[in-house]
Amino acid sequence: MLLTIFLTIVFCASMALMLLSCVAFIQDNKFFGSAPKEAREVIVQRKQELFYGARVIGWTLFIMSVLMILGVGVIAVWDGLRSGFTFRQFFLRFVMIFTIYKICDMTLIDNFLLLKFHFFQHYYPEAADVMTGRKYGFNIRSQLLKLFVIFPAVSALAAWICTCF
Repeated sequence: MLLTIFLTIVFCASMALMLLSCVAFIQDNKFFGSAPKEAREVIVQRKQELFYGARVIGWTLFIMSVLMILGVGVIAVWDGLRSGFTFRQFFLRFVMIFTIYKICDMTLIDNFLLLKFHFFQHYYPEAADVMTGRKYGFNIRSQLLKLFVIFPAVSALAAWICTCF
């Protein structure tokens, strides 16, 4: 259980690091697919780096976050196989990681970081007007679909695959 909590924290931190690297350093519009449609339409593609070496730092952080996410998956599966987890135990581990991540994403990242602290608007001021007046988060229908349907289905599939070995 402690390992699952630790992996969940690492997963959430790596997703936040990925957001930071894409928005603040890489600044490429192709990474903003989850942003609201209205915001994507007004964002101007940045041709110049924020400062010299910003994109190198951004890509380094991005790669580190992807490796951390992959590491979470590998450790979660390896420990479960080593410990002789059943389908239910694998499912609960995966669904717990995904559910806590999604709740963290909806409350901390979307609500506080993007709406209250204006993190995205700091780097893309042209999107400030579009994001003004939002009471809570972005793409709520998509967020809830992931939370209640997609993540449990992916967790069940991953648990089934893990128990086949």
